[in-house]
Amino acid sequence: MSDNNVELTSTISEDNKLELALREIEIPQPGENQVVIRVEAAPINPSDQGVMFSAADMTTAEQSGSADRPVISADVPAKFMGAVKNRVGKAIPVGNEGAGTVVAAGSSDAAQSLMGKTVAFFGGGSYRKYLCANVQSCLELEPGTTAEEGASSFVNPLTALSMVETMRAEGHKAIVHAAAASNLGQMLNRICLADGIDLVNIVRKQEQEDLLRNQGAKYVVNSSKDSFMADLTQALVDTGATIAFDPIGGGRMASDILTCMEAAVSRDITEYRVYGSDVYKQVYIYGALDRGPITLNRNFGFAWGVNGFLLFNALGKLGKETNVAMRKRVAAEIKTTFASHYTHEVSLAGALQLDTISAYGKMATGEKYLIKPQS
Repeated sequence: MSDNNVELTSTISEDNKLELALREIEIPQPGENQVVIRVEAAPINPSDQGVMFSAADMTTAEQSGSADRPVISADVPAKFMGAVKNRVGKAIPVGNEGAGTVVAAGSSDAAQSLMGKTVAFFGGGSYRKYLCANVQSCLELEPGTTAEEGASSFVNPLTALSMVETMRAEGHKAIVHAAAASNLGQMLNRICLADGIDLVNIVRKQEQEDLLRNQGAKYVVNSSKDSFMADLTQALVDTGATIAFDPIGGGRMASDILTCMEAAVSRDITEYRVYGSDVYKQVYIYGALDRGPITLNRNFGFAWGVNGFLLFNALGKLGKETNVAMRKRVAAEIKTTFASHYTHEVSLAGALQLDTISAYGKMATGEKYLIKPQS
């Protein structure tokens, strides 16, 4: 174990400034049910960027500091300071998940059993060299699985599996997924193909449509085409999907999905119904690719819901048995069903370069960054 530890933190000051920096911290000592992990890989997910950048206007970002200790500062618009008041003055560790080697373990049998093993972990502060984690937040990776392969074992895999389990628990039979060519979207497609679940994939570019079809997707609709609403309605007629998951958030996507769901379930209804169909239609919003207002054009009856979807809440609703089964499946299929593809690898210092931030800050489909803290 090296003699130093470094973590990436995000701080908002009282004078409306965001600061991203690397700071020296102690190498932790494990408690009874804890392990110390040498973090070797940690992905940059949209949820990580929410903590990292918060409400800052990154077009104002400036870089200072040294090559190995860069500092990024940006303005936080005054109108947003009230929303972030509880984190003002606090250095928030960044990073939700990662993977690495257990280099120290507490006295419990569960902790000792992980000594020397490669594990994935979940729980925050993963953008650092050494991290202390409770054994319950660790997933032992199968022999031959690298930290890079296991770094994204939690956020995307468990979110995708939770979508499927939520569909089942709420009595739906097929799923609609927006921005479906994302890393998570491709993962969800593989799950649904393996489990025999119909999935309607919404994309916005022809190359994304081609990508998913080449991966076996049967229902792919392109929101940039003039025929989008008709194509989506037909796919909903064919699948009977009445639950959707939308990472876009802002704009009309949720409204368009509900409108097409209502059109699909009402296709064979001949009598006039002032309140629309009685088939319940659900859209869950789990991201904010569009941070603008959500626009709902109320032409889809009254049997519908639009709710937020957060992984922690979803896991809590699904219960321990389902959670354990999902984690075992992820570990067994991390190189296949739940494989993540990274287009760029950066060090901790490399993650705090203006050009790099500009690139991963776009959260573009097909562009995924991996931080290598030991680099």
